[in-house]
Amino acid sequence: MDLMSIRLRDVMMRELPQLRHEPIDKRIRATLGGATVIDTTRALLVWEPRRVVPTYAVPEADLDAEVVAGEARPDAPAPELPHLGDLPVLDPSIPFSVRSTEGEPLLVRRDGRTAEAFRAADADLGGYLIVDFDGFDAWFEEDEPNVGHPRDPFHRIDIVHGSRHVRVSVGGEVIADTRAPTLLFEPPIPPRYYLPREDVRMDLLAPSPRRTFCAYKGEASYLSLAGEPDVAWYYPAPLREAAEVTDRIAFFNELVDIEVDGARLERPVTPWSKR
Repeated sequence: MDLMSIRLRDVMMRELPQLRHEPIDKRIRATLGGATVIDTTRALLVWEPRRVVPTYAVPEADLDAEVVAGEARPDAPAPELPHLGDLPVLDPSIPFSVRSTEGEPLLVRRDGRTAEAFRAADADLGGYLIVDFDGFDAWFEEDEPNVGHPRDPFHRIDIVHGSRHVRVSVGGEVIADTRAPTLLFEPPIPPRYYLPREDVRMDLLAPSPRRTFCAYKGEASYLSLAGEPDVAWYYPAPLREAAEVTDRIAFFNELVDIEVDGARLERPVTPWSKR
């Protein structure tokens, strides 16, 4: 019998429409209104169908807060979903309140402060509440702050130094040209090329007020071109895993033309593509 090899990325993408969970061994804590309302060593990571990053599910018994019924929400138009390849997905820009599985909306309440939660109609998640990461003031994995979203144990970043010739252009105008890129790999996101500032036309780029948080790299600052907002980003003070890209400039493959060793890359379809 002939055996067929399976591409692992295809397996992962095929499972995206499913409700998924994974136990973690870390102590997880969260604060709300200055009080620690979650302190557990029994947390789960949960990915609702089509969610590309996990959120925490915590035993209701480990909550130091009230759990009350959530407010009924009026029907609203379905949000326009970003895509990852051909698949529409729920990335972190899609609010926690957008559900892709059955269950009961709830609120976690402590001293007048509330955060959204959700009790999934799934036997494997019985006794657990899925909680809105952004609804709490701060999160800690063991004693380290956790930003952006919970860390996925099956996701990692890989940073390597290269000597490929990387050229970035917009509308035919070259805005970066280097033979000293630092490459950051973070599948299924396409490779990102972090370039030395001296090889980037910084005079064409203007600071943007936009800031985002990555659970693996830290807080990103953005740069805009005339007519192309937030086309590039950098990490002024990244987390330790990403220290090697400090202050280097990366451009969205989805928004600019990038050539590597003379070959133009196809623009990938990701949540950062124009919708």
